[in-house]
Amino acid sequence: MLYPFKFKPVYKNYIWGGRSLERFRNDLPEGIVAESWEVSSHPDGQSAVINGDYSGWTLTDLYRKEGRAIAGNSLSQKDAERFPLLVKLIDAKNKLSVQVHPDDYYAGLYENGEYGKSEGWYIIEASPGAELIYGLTPGTSKESFRKALRKGNAENFLQSISVRAGDVINIPSGTIHAIGSGILLAEVQQNSNATYRVYDYNRVGTDGKKRPLHIKKALDVIDFHAEIHRVPSPGLKIEIDGGSRRISLANHYFALELYEINGIVKEDSSYERFYIYTFFSGKGKLDYTDGSINLSAGESVLVPGALGAYEIAGELTGMRCYVPDLVNNIISPLLGAGYCIEDIRNNIGGLESLEKEENRFL
Repeated sequence: MLYPFKFKPVYKNYIWGGRSLERFRNDLPEGIVAESWEVSSHPDGQSAVINGDYSGWTLTDLYRKEGRAIAGNSLSQKDAERFPLLVKLIDAKNKLSVQVHPDDYYAGLYENGEYGKSEGWYIIEASPGAELIYGLTPGTSKESFRKALRKGNAENFLQSISVRAGDVINIPSGTIHAIGSGILLAEVQQNSNATYRVYDYNRVGTDGKKRPLHIKKALDVIDFHAEIHRVPSPGLKIEIDGGSRRISLANHYFALELYEINGIVKEDSSYERFYIYTFFSGKGKLDYTDGSINLSAGESVLVPGALGAYEIAGELTGMRCYVPDLVNNIISPLLGAGYCIEDIRNNIGGLESLEKEENRFL
């Protein structure tokens, strides 16, 4: 019988990190801690189960053994064979490099079968004046940006946006971006580590050398014609018994929803799909047919598709991530809550173009 899984975090000590994850953890390794990979089956950071009968198993081995029982019956065969998501906590004490990620097609050709990488961020903390780099200035062409990189003045072509705690940011593949300094965030992304570094402020790594750039690949995958839609994404709130659920991001790879729980919230995986919960504040518990597990801030829990009905009780805030059916999991519930298609298009990151989903629904 499967159950909700907790995992040992995988910590990364990239040069731009700090110690802000001590907000959640009292067992951080010494030195810089830039990222905590919370739920991952990627070869660069394998999560290991820390509770129940599967304690010690990697998520990859667990997924290989249990397959559809974890994935659920509604996911594609590809996603049932290879865990599709990766959830992280990221502490940007200093600004990250300016970077871009490929889509599935390009990554499949040039990154040994790696997935592409679209991602979404929830800002947990942000220092006053904190900013992100998001997209290029309007009219920037591939050739003009190539020349700027060659001359070392790429920053003149980068757009910045201010962010604060509670903001949600959609980062589709092909979007040039960078996390600024003084930001603690949670990230959901495709299960990929394909990153093309464009500009790194001439910093050096722990070996005293500048970190490598990936200019050719980056120029190949940057979407120079992308429209910058509403950023941050406001999301749309649905009141539920025991709290509320705000649908903030949704695309064909993942959905990101924010939960505020102040009682008992009843949920059901319905053998359809898995859910990943990451909690930012409070305490509570998750009760299911065969048991119960405690929940607290800084923890992530994977609910397998085969779990069925479960309840989350307590005083908690957090996010829920999963691979959605855009009509049944996103559009239909929002229409049922009284929102219109225009509301959905304008407020849910990743759903700026709804033609295909609208036609399927209507």
